[in-house]
Amino acid sequence: MKHLESVEQYTEFRNSGKHIFLFSADWCKDCRFIEPFMPEVEAKYSGYTFVHVDRDQFIDLCIEQDVFGIPSFIAYEDGRELGRFVSKDQKTQEEIEHFIENLK
Repeated sequence: MKHLESVEQYTEFRNSGKHIFLFSADWCKDCRFIEPFMPEVEAKYSGYTFVHVDRDQFIDLCIEQDVFGIPSFIAYEDGRELGRFVSKDQKTQEEIEHFIENLK
């Protein structure tokens, strides 16, 4: 998984190609819960580039994107939002895969 390095990079990724942004933080236990199976999810949905967004490093971006709970996911294709799975609730592999499979 790529790690977001700047807000400018977020804009570049969002506007070009198919990306799924994972908003997370080191201290978030529900974010740690999904770590073991995320490589499998990434491999299964290789048409998307997955990008980790550190909530603490990019708090203003999270506010701008209305991400107030983590872990959360937002998917884009060429600047168009395809869908979002944004909440503070723990997420299972099945729920994440269901979200991806139902992107517009």
